[in-house]
Order: sequence, then C-alpha cells, then structure tokens
Amino acid sequence: MTTLKNDLLLRALRREKVERPPVWMMRQAGRYLPDYLKLKEKYDFFTRVQTPELACAITLQPVDQVGVDAAIIFSDILVIPQAMGMEVLMEEGKGPSLPEVIQTQKDIDALRTDGAEESLKYVFDALSLTKRELNGKVPLIGFAGAPWTILCYMIEGKGSKTWDKAKQFAYTEPRLAHRLLQKITDITVHYLKAQVKAGADTVQVFDSWAGSLSPADFKTFAQPYLFQIADALKETAPVILFPKGSWYALKDLAESNASGIGIDWTISPKMAREFTGNKITLQGNFDPAKLLAPVSEIKKAVKKMIDDFGMQNYIANLGHGITPNVPVDHAKAFVEAVKEYEPSVVSSQW
Repeated sequence: MTTLKNDLLLRALRREKVERPPVWMMRQAGRYLPDYLKLKEKYDFFTRVQTPELACAITLQPVDQVGVDAAIIFSDILVIPQAMGMEVLMEEGKGPSLPEVIQTQKDIDALRTDGAEESLKYVFDALSLTKRELNGKVPLIGFAGAPWTILCYMIEGKGSKTWDKAKQFAYTEPRLAHRLLQKITDITVHYLKAQVKAGADTVQVFDSWAGSLSPADFKTFAQPYLFQIADALKETAPVILFPKGSWYALKDLAESNASGIGIDWTISPKMAREFTGNKITLQGNFDPAKLLAPVSEIKKAVKKMIDDFGMQNYIANLGHGITPNVPVDHAKAFVEAVKEYEPSVVSSQW
C-alpha cells in the first residue's frame, strides 16, 4: 500500500492537529477547466463517467492544475438510480432527466438493490485506476447522493427549485416514501463500501436538496438515512455528510458517526461551531460566486473564513460546487490562500 505524501484531509477528519487546513472544492473535476471542456466536446456525459480512463484523467486534472489536497472521483449521484434499473438521461445545458418516474409501490418493488458491484463496476475501476495514478500524492474521495436527494430525482424526474412532487409523495404516501428511502440507503451503503474497497480513502454523501425540507421533515425523511449510512461505514472509512441548506440539523448531525459535516454559506462559521459543540470536523463554506471577485478579495475572504472556523478540525471548501464561469486562476487563488494561511493574532478560539 502506497503511503500518502499529503494526508492533511484524513488527519483533519480524524481531528488530529494539522499545520494548515486541507483544501479541495466540490465539483473541482470538471466544467471550469479547459482540459475538461476538450473532453466534453469529444464524449457525452455518461461516456465520460462510465469510461474509467476518462473518469481518472478528469479526476486528476484539478490535483495537477489547481493544487488541491484531495482528488474526488469524477462520477455522478444518479448512477444509483441507473443501477436500480431506472433510465437517466443527461442533456448538456439542461441537466438530468428520468423519463419513467416512481409513482407506486409496484414501481418501488421493481427497483433492484443488489448487483451494484457489477452494474457500477466502471466506478470502482475508475477509483482503482485513479488511486494507482495518484501514487500517494493526495487522498481520494468517493461519493454518493443521499437517499432524500435521490428520491427527489426519482419522483420528480428532473431538477426542480421546490421539489413539490417529491414532497407531496413524502407527505401523502409516507409509508411508500420510507420504503423507497430504505431501498436507496441499502444500495448506497453497498456502493460506498465497494468504493472504499476500490481505493477511496474517505466518502462524501451529498444531500443537495435536504434544504427543501423543514427541520421536522428533515428529521423524518433525511436524517435517519444519513445516520444509517454513517453507522454502516464507520469502521470502513471516514464519512463526510453534506446536507445543503440544513444548518438547523447541525446539532443532531454532530452526534452521528460521521467524521465531517459540509456546510454552505447560509450559516456563519461561529454558529456552525456552536451548534456542533466543536465535536466534529466542519467543511466549507465559501460561496462559489465569490470566486468571481478579484483575486485580492478572494484571498482576503479565505483568510477571514479560516480565522472564523479556526485551523483545526476544519476542511476549507466551497459551500456548493464550483460554477463553470469561474476562471481557473481564481480557483487557484482560493487554494493558494488556504496553503499560505497564517493565523491572525485574534483568530477563532476553536
């Protein structure tokens, strides 16, 4: 087994002392990088995802070109509905669509939860290949979508601002909603364990649409399944939970078996530390739109962010994925600002 030359991310997740916070960016492998856009012109989305050599090349680009402290495998959260037997289409510029949505118990019963090892073999092959190519340079992150977020796509059939259909399903057919959430959880646990086996050093669970739920509904339809995943993986690899927009759940999530929680920019670092009692490593929470500011402003804002979070038990990241219009040198400035960080005299007590 190759020793990691840079293990900052894993040390931060283990709450060990670090010289500086580790830094990576959600969606760092992709759409803002010129080399990625060249591959995009040649190959459609799922060809890029399902060809291990392409997924590996894309995963390595930000490590080599932007200097991040971790690689995250190039894939998509909707490979899980595919593995469960649903058709998923990806139209450039339009986002995902699932032509046949889930509506009845029969639809849910027809979903497969076994066989992920075979149907998602291309992800594991991409992880193994990337792990080999990284040769210990930085850790490799695997990921999956959270059950609530996957349910949203399965019911809605496409992206939505409000997720009305998904919520209506959960509120009018709660028994079926929980049956579906449990099936998604079961396959996701197998999937993440297999990712670790294939080479992932840690895994992140993206609950991108958790913020569409009220605190009480989050506790009913999202939190139990996030906890199940963290419990199932706790002996296998550190888990980072990222329920976007659900700052109200931080206190509960800090009691889970996860090692880290990703937060967005709708909560201050100070409040996030207070809500979690500094019991868990926090990750975030730079607004990706702020990467469009002048480089000098980016560097100032990054310094303030780290001052506010404190250097320990912290992973510098964005509060959501990097957007396609961010100039590469601005992404680099974000990463460099973290690497150059020196604490202010009056930095956070955390």
